[in-house]
Amino acid sequence: MSYSEQRFDVNLSILFTELPLLERPAAAAAAGFGAVELWWPWIDTPTPPQAELDALKKALDDAGTRLVGLNFYAGQLPGPDRGAVSVPGVEAERFRANVDVAADFAASVGCTALNALYGNRVEGVDPHLQDTLALDNLVLAARAADRVGATLLIEALNKPESPLYPLVSAPAAIEVVERVNAATGLGNAAFLLDLYHLSMNGEDLAAVIDSYADRTGHVQIADNPGRGAPGTGSLPLEELLGRLRKAGYDGWVGLEYKPGDRPSAEAFGWLAP
Repeated sequence: MSYSEQRFDVNLSILFTELPLLERPAAAAAAGFGAVELWWPWIDTPTPPQAELDALKKALDDAGTRLVGLNFYAGQLPGPDRGAVSVPGVEAERFRANVDVAADFAASVGCTALNALYGNRVEGVDPHLQDTLALDNLVLAARAADRVGATLLIEALNKPESPLYPLVSAPAAIEVVERVNAATGLGNAAFLLDLYHLSMNGEDLAAVIDSYADRTGHVQIADNPGRGAPGTGSLPLEELLGRLRKAGYDGWVGLEYKPGDRPSAEAFGWLAP
């Protein structure tokens, strides 16, 4: 099983960031990619003006790139935040304000995967309260995603880089996926399997794939150490992606790695033309 058999998309929130947002889809297309994904691009607001949403849609359309993954509002990301779903107060309110905005934008560009980052633990707040709030908000998000024919993604991050984030293993994320599906009855919540984050947590990646491929809605990769392109670290990414395909996963694989000291357009030499 080779890289040529995979469907790769480029994460425009970590690659091509040397360019303004509206220029990134065309840059990805020029590098040979027809699909892209994004963290929520407007980190300061869950409800950007319609003109800004329209401008991003036009940039995607003009470039001929399809948006295949989008985060709901997640606070300051990149930055100190790791989502807003479980964070009481203003952040949870912002998440709820964003749910239909993000879902409607996804529908307008044909995006069918929406990622809801869980949010950090907050000092002095009962974790049970945060988990209850998270489930309520994820149910809202799952219903909005279902309304537009999309999957709701739940992601595990890595503890060294996200020490306050509670979902730092595949089983922890899967447990939330199952709770959401049980609460809604929709069955449209799924696992976002990020091989870099799971490797940073020291998980057995082959075992994770074998256990959870059937509940995986999206995959992201970067090499480890360094979060660079495949081949810059020691992860057997080609082998692991082949294992995923053999296990039945045939969806998109997001390239969510850092380009290093070179321009992003030069960060794809590991891929055959």
